[in-house]
Amino acid sequence: MSESARTTAPAHGAPRLAVEQLTVEELFGSPVRAGASISSDGTRIAYLAPWRGRLNVWVENLDSDEEPRCVTADDNRSVHTFHWTDDPRWLLYEQDGDGDEMWHLHRVDLDHPEAGAVDLTPFPGVVALGLDTAAARPGKAFLHLNKRNPVEFDLYELDIATGELTVLAQNPGQSAGWMCTPGGELYAQLLTAEGDIQLARWDTSAGSGELRPVATFDGADYPLSIQPFELTPDGTGVWLGSNRNSDRTRLVRLDLATGEETGVDSHPVFDLDTRCVVFPALPSPLIRNPYTGALLGARYLGERQVIHALDPHFAAVLPNLERLSDGDLAAVSCDASGRRWVAVFSHDRDPGATYLYDHATRETRLLYRPYPHLDPEVLAPMAPVVIPARDGLRLPAYLTLPVGVDPVGLPTVLLVHGGPWFRDTWGYNPVVQLLANRGYAVLQVNFRGSMGYGKAFLKAGIGELAGTMHDDLIDAVDWAVGRGYADRDRVAVFGGSYGGYAALVGAAFTPDVFAAAIDTCGPSNLVTYLRTLPEFARPGLVNNWYLYAGDPSDPEQEADLLARSPISRVDRIRTPLMVVQGANDVRVVKAESDRIVDALRARGVEVEYMVKENEGHGFVNPENNIDLYRAAERFLARHLK
Repeated sequence: MSESARTTAPAHGAPRLAVEQLTVEELFGSPVRAGASISSDGTRIAYLAPWRGRLNVWVENLDSDEEPRCVTADDNRSVHTFHWTDDPRWLLYEQDGDGDEMWHLHRVDLDHPEAGAVDLTPFPGVVALGLDTAAARPGKAFLHLNKRNPVEFDLYELDIATGELTVLAQNPGQSAGWMCTPGGELYAQLLTAEGDIQLARWDTSAGSGELRPVATFDGADYPLSIQPFELTPDGTGVWLGSNRNSDRTRLVRLDLATGEETGVDSHPVFDLDTRCVVFPALPSPLIRNPYTGALLGARYLGERQVIHALDPHFAAVLPNLERLSDGDLAAVSCDASGRRWVAVFSHDRDPGATYLYDHATRETRLLYRPYPHLDPEVLAPMAPVVIPARDGLRLPAYLTLPVGVDPVGLPTVLLVHGGPWFRDTWGYNPVVQLLANRGYAVLQVNFRGSMGYGKAFLKAGIGELAGTMHDDLIDAVDWAVGRGYADRDRVAVFGGSYGGYAALVGAAFTPDVFAAAIDTCGPSNLVTYLRTLPEFARPGLVNNWYLYAGDPSDPEQEADLLARSPISRVDRIRTPLMVVQGANDVRVVKAESDRIVDALRARGVEVEYMVKENEGHGFVNPENNIDLYRAAERFLARHLK
């Protein structure tokens, strides 16, 4: 299918039949299956499916009629991330405790799953991050642990079969991440005092380790980290996303000996899709064979996704995969030989359809649909649109209109993404579908400061929290009203994390615009938010929050941060407000929500407050999400209908 055909907006003005009302349980219950990937020998797939009300890892043999086996047994909190290893006997997965983000790495022996999972990092108060494997070191994995110091992550090598951990490098206090080459050379990604990102070699020739710089990158160009940043299989270079001397992020190879960048691939208009820097569970911009390390392709993201094949074998495979769906190819995995493939598709109305493809025989089969009860004809299509901001900046956005309803003068929800260094994309979103199914127009705008639209668009957000970043949201509302889609008196703002902050800003800074606001885990006070972030996260603030918003240790910047905080204008809030919070949230602590709820209730302003004791920054457990969206549905119906 051509790119122009794939990005054509649906004809929203066409007559439509009324559709059935979907229940909250149908939209927010657990999938029947999700997240499949294939083993190195191509004989089995692992995937997530419910067990005792929680998602756990299941394994299925592709070449026999054996029943799938559940190989993990967590009945407290769903498992969301797992990894095959080069030896198909071993499977690894990560889990935290009730949303506290204290991640532990666990191992399952698939030859003896009845033995149960083994916690490979059983250290209280220690976080395991950055799991990586290398084809040149079979049976091993690398990970980062802050076991020695809560604010410093050291590099360890894990023997997967025995669980033995060996320290490879001790953090000297600047490293934000480590890499180990097949030959054992170590490289650190450093954050300088000025906020720049530096790649340095860990030189032990003189006895004690010394960091020798290889290359330096402007930290203002990378508010979170450089993505991708992946070692080549031979260990002589790094594939990374670079926007050096360019507005767009392209794929380059950096030579570890010279520090020179060589172009590998680029798109004339789109950035590499680097959303996984925010949500590691999202696909990497690099498509690689997970068992050989070979670079197969690169993902770019505009209104829709574009994949460039960078390997002759994958160039032959890719068209056959893309023919399986008119959605975007999301997660893709293959066996070590590149014969068998599992392909998962992103789609606005056919979410997560997952296929098995055999390149030797050209045989394909649908493995599953995660939500087989959802009829694509009932779900609402998502259309890319572009909205002009008041200063002329073009704001990419997505508009979803309810099916079976004349799209004129609709109650409308402005759904604001988190981050703010993230972006909305085309694809299935259960919140969008719930709202559209209830008759709301849904508008998602990528305001300035969103990632994926070039360096200038990103940096246009510097110093603009509650400023032009918020103006962009108001301009989007004006656009929807001016086009006739939205009823100006029936517009709500709804978001999580930064989107929750934006919802509070909407209620506090522009109280005449919104008839209702829903904040989920959003900071009400930027000063206290920044001061209560986890210790290990604070060194990285210099090139994101401190640069884009301000450093509360500076009195002048502290005053500006407070002035941009909803709590500073709590006396202006009269918009009905719903606040949602996880009690174990370590990013936006519960006090951020308590503070604004208490202040508003003292003034007699309506506030609906939901707190879940077993959740963190965003809800995971299905029953909690069902409670949340039932309450949100009732709240919006009271104030927008």
